[in-house]
Amino acid sequence: MKKFLLFLSVPVLMVACKSSPSVETKTQAIDTTGLAAFQQFKALNEQKALAMYYSQNAEPAAAKTVVYHKQVVPKNQRVINDDGMMVSESSHPAKATQKKGWSKAAKAATIGTVAGAAAGVLINKRNRVVGGVIGGVAGGVIGYGIGRGMDKKDGRY
Repeated sequence: MKKFLLFLSVPVLMVACKSSPSVETKTQAIDTTGLAAFQQFKALNEQKALAMYYSQNAEPAAAKTVVYHKQVVPKNQRVINDDGMMVSESSHPAKATQKKGWSKAAKAATIGTVAGAAAGVLINKRNRVVGGVIGGVAGGVIGYGIGRGMDKKDGRY
């Protein structure tokens, strides 16, 4: 029975897998999104915009061009101004000093971890290690949240 199905399926597959489609299946792709119309609209509007730009910015032939010369000084260089004073310009403004040391979030998380671990050891008398670990994690998370709020009020973050 298996051999019969194998021999029957091979000709069916050969007929079903034609390399060239028949005349009935050939269809022309339809522009459902209107891409061609949009591209035509865009090209027309770009031509109008360019024509308007050139008509507004065309200089009359009799217009005179005036050139102003300005002394160009590289940044970070000292210059003597009209008063005889030295002037120094920098392209990089001074940075605010960064706060050093522990943030309040770090301090509160550390204090919370230690206090939570101590409380966990005292509360869970059957298994003090598990109580200390759970209390330490919970205390650290709560302490960090409190310290982060204090840092935000101070403008550290």
